[in-house]
Parts: sequence; structure tokens; C-alpha cells
Amino acid sequence: QVRLVESGGGLVQAGGSLRLSCAAASGITFRLNAGGWFRQAPRKEREFVAAISARDSSTNYADSVKGRFTISRDNAKNTVYLQMNSLKPEDTAVYYCAAGPSSLSAQAMGVMSPRYWGQGTQVTVSS
Repeated sequence: QVRLVESGGGLVQAGGSLRLSCAAASGITFRLNAGGWFRQAPRKEREFVAAISARDSSTNYADSVKGRFTISRDNAKNTVYLQMNSLKPEDTAVYYCAAGPSSLSAQAMGVMSPRYWGQGTQVTVSS
């Protein structure tokens, strides 16, 4: 059974930073699967944020976060991170980690839904 566990959310002022973590607790490895982050704000559809490939660590970002967010991974810890800088109130959302199947690339994750999802972590940016 695949289990993805997010952490690191919280309340931060505009302009601040947060780092989200997604630990693959069981059933999947980021050495073989791209990892990604999505978010869903109140009354809005879920949207793609960022992804990182398994094979060459190439990355893919939504235009709204380019230059502010950085996705990375630590294979030894089987964890994917999302460093969020220069946060804006419009970044407020529940952030979800996602992964798999192994055939899904970081580029494809921007348009196709991954198979496995975490429970989400709340990020709130105050103005």
C-alpha cells in the first residue's frame, strides 16, 4: 500500500518562506517515480504546482510559482521537498504530494493526474 505523508505547512506572512516535505512511507520510491506537488484553494479546482523526475531530476513548474518555488528530492530519505519563497496570499491552499505510476514523467504530471496522493497540508499566507 502506497503512503505519502506531507508535513511543513503552516501560517506565514506574505514574503515569507516555508518548506514542505513529502515522505514516501511505504509502497513507492522516488528513485523510480516522479514526485509532484499540487494545491487546492477554497472554491477552486486543484492545480499543478511542481514536479521532479526520477531519472534525471528534471523539474516542471507552474508559471505562477516559477522563480519562487523549488522542488527537490532526497533519495536516501525517499522524500520530495517544496521550498516556497516570496509567498503571496494567493498561494494559500491545501498542498498535496503526489506520485506514480513510474511511467509518469515530471512533464506529464503537469497535465495528467498521478495515481497516489498524500492527505494534504495547509499553507496559509497572510497579507
